[in-house]
Amino acid sequence: LKFIFGPSAVPALDLVDQRSVTRVTAPSGRTLYQVLGSSGKLYTCYSSCHFCTCPAFGFSVLQKSESLLCKHILAVYLSQAMGACQELSVSEEQLTNILLAEEEDEG
Repeated sequence: LKFIFGPSAVPALDLVDQRSVTRVTAPSGRTLYQVLGSSGKLYTCYSSCHFCTCPAFGFSVLQKSESLLCKHILAVYLSQAMGACQELSVSEEQLTNILLAEEEDEG
């Protein structure tokens, strides 16, 4: 994994080992992932469009094109493959609040 994903591999596996990945699902079937980062901050990841709200994703992936993903997105993919995601069912309103909170953090 380290050969393919570089320096993100070991920290991503650490996040998986710590059970830091939660799949959040609403009754409509909409799904997002929240990853508790090593700094203690909660990041929202969207595996369907390959996006994370962390600063490393914005800088290394989007701005610099130095990497394909951040450790949080890789942790989501690894957790999915290993069946190691925490599960959280929320209402549509709660999901909306999660998405709006992320938008406020970015603005």
